[in-house]
Amino acid sequence: MDVIGDLVGRERRGERLAVRTPAADRALDYHDFCTTAWKAGNFLRYLGVGRDALVAVAPDPLPEPVLTFFGAAQLGAVTRFEPVTDGSARAVVVGRDREGEFDLPPESKLAVYGGEPSSPTATHWEGTVWSENPAFPPTDVSPEATALATGDGAYSHADLLSAAGSVASSLDLAPTDTLRVESALSDPRAVAGGLLAGLLVGGTVSLAADDEGRVAVAGDESRRLALADVPL
Repeated sequence: MDVIGDLVGRERRGERLAVRTPAADRALDYHDFCTTAWKAGNFLRYLGVGRDALVAVAPDPLPEPVLTFFGAAQLGAVTRFEPVTDGSARAVVVGRDREGEFDLPPESKLAVYGGEPSSPTATHWEGTVWSENPAFPPTDVSPEATALATGDGAYSHADLLSAAGSVASSLDLAPTDTLRVESALSDPRAVAGGLLAGLLVGGTVSLAADDEGRVAVAGDESRRLALADVPL
């Protein structure tokens, strides 16, 4: 895997569970996860997101933020798991209950999930994504391109996948494992050492609502790793 978009390649579709969000009692298998990630990329393109553009996303333990991240990665855009209001993001993606917090400048587009927006200037994530083309045109994204940004730094596709591979090796992850991400996605180590590590091996990623600052293999407490030990 050279870039994050490779994790949602056509050949990875299947019936195994990819992502679970227990707090919302939702789950996506690899077929639906990959297909919807492509649709999310097309949706972001519709909002004007392109290479190097910033997409600011609420770090909720739900499928929509994760799918938005993968959609942005396929475009060569940069995700920040922190909504911003200063116009630096081409797209801001948050839950419907937070819509009223954002009065964005014209160059920044607001999308909401979890219900239709009340403002005509905001876009309904679910309604638009589901209607998008379930195919994604090939894009040329460099492994050295920035995929994730925080207030403190930026991380390339290569950085994140390298850390994911190290965690997968350290925890001896297998496709039959469920990796619990017990930290918010606003921490890049949770993205690399949790979300990407689990998907890298074809396993299941469970986004926990609690924040223990670690990733752990469900049912095997001997296989857990503090986020501080994720090599990122």
